[in-house]
Amino acid sequence: MPTMNASSLLREHDLNMTRRQLFGRSALGVGTAAMAQMLGQDSLLAGGARPEVGMHHEAKAKRVIYLFMSGGPSHHDLWDFKPKMQAMFGQDMPEHIRDGQRITGMTSGQKTLPVCPSKYAFSKVDNHQDGVWVSELLPYTAKVVKELCVVRSTFTEAINHDPAITYIQTGSQIPGRPSLGAWLSYGLGSTNENLPGYVVMHAQSSFAEQSLFGRLWGSGFLPSDHQGVLMRSQGDAVLYLNNPAGVTRRDRRAQLDALMALNQAQHERFADPEILSRIKQHEMAYRMQMSVPELMDLSQESEQTFELYGEEARKPGTFAACCLNARRLAERGVRNIQIFHRGWDAHNNLPKEHESQCRDIDQGSAALIMDLKQRGLLKDTLVVWGGEFGRTAYCQGNLTHKNYGRDHHPRCFTVWMAGGGVKPGITYGHTDDYGYNIADADGNPLFPQPTKEHWVPGTMHIHDLNATILHLLGIDHRKLTYRYQGRDFRLTDVHGHVMHDLLV
Repeated sequence: MPTMNASSLLREHDLNMTRRQLFGRSALGVGTAAMAQMLGQDSLLAGGARPEVGMHHEAKAKRVIYLFMSGGPSHHDLWDFKPKMQAMFGQDMPEHIRDGQRITGMTSGQKTLPVCPSKYAFSKVDNHQDGVWVSELLPYTAKVVKELCVVRSTFTEAINHDPAITYIQTGSQIPGRPSLGAWLSYGLGSTNENLPGYVVMHAQSSFAEQSLFGRLWGSGFLPSDHQGVLMRSQGDAVLYLNNPAGVTRRDRRAQLDALMALNQAQHERFADPEILSRIKQHEMAYRMQMSVPELMDLSQESEQTFELYGEEARKPGTFAACCLNARRLAERGVRNIQIFHRGWDAHNNLPKEHESQCRDIDQGSAALIMDLKQRGLLKDTLVVWGGEFGRTAYCQGNLTHKNYGRDHHPRCFTVWMAGGGVKPGITYGHTDDYGYNIADADGNPLFPQPTKEHWVPGTMHIHDLNATILHLLGIDHRKLTYRYQGRDFRLTDVHGHVMHDLLV
């Protein structure tokens, strides 16, 4: 018989307890059996306590604010300056650069793949290294570049939006896994009992063509109280948060007390941990009836704050307003805050669309960095900016100097981070002269391309990004696990490297 450590013995005890409960109530039929199959390692937490995962090491950050540019912003037109492409305008992409790599069905039928240099001017912002190149589309962000860690060698395997966004948000291209924010809520909990540990906002966009699904901030197989709470800009800030007409707060308290008694009786009977999650969610909603209106009321913010974020911050639902609310959430102890901004999928008219998108997000992003810093919050707040992949070096559709489109490109793209323990004012990683492949320091493409299985220093797979985010918050990504359907799951699956070169 193999030797079992303390953790294994505890798990075996957990499973045996569940089996006894199951067999003792077998007369209830296969429905009970199916429910018992879903009970994970947390059925011992009958008292409703959060699993004490805790911090595995000293945390550099207390919270993360994730600015997610859904659709795939063009690294060519924002961050990855490629002057040699100017002389190649309109020429077919060299075969040795593409090297037979996969492209989407949207450009696979094109007879040529013409090189498409950016039409925008870039400037170098000096720092203690070689400087960071920034596009003229981001004038406000250029002012805070000295706070940013710009990673140009991020990569992923997914080439289409839905699997790519699901992948970077949950660690799997297949739906059903917990999101990054849910893992953080599960591992660290919340420091404010009146607000959820994970809050999501959707910023307005002129080109919001694609949908965002709740699984991107969902809890997957984790207890449901760890899912993100969506804050809305119109109507009730949280759906169904306010009491119906004729129902007083005292009435609501009495209803919840009665419902809690019923739920607790059900838990004593079935020991389903999801019942405890339901109780916690009801109680959180009750407390949020008081905390959320105060949170969303920007009338107490100073004129100096609105000058920093811009007039758009006065309009609910704008990206600037979401960034201002993100700072307010950070002040109130919310650990994970995520803003989704859609519309970066520029297949046919990139200049028109990206110019609009950058006007939406530029000042708000920069203001958030400056606001956090002046309030002493940036040092322990990790801010992340990026999308699910980048855009191609070749043009999709007709190529002109004034207008062009770019297809999806997962092989290299840019993500930046700031605060919370990352090195400020640096660029990390290289791409080739076409911004098509990850390259060495001399610009020579790395062949074979780095993969999640064969990681190369100087590159950052999306599993590495998530591993680093967890590390900065005090969590070892290899140890934050949840047992489900007979195996231990984690955000980074069996991959991921902490990017120590990026950390202070």
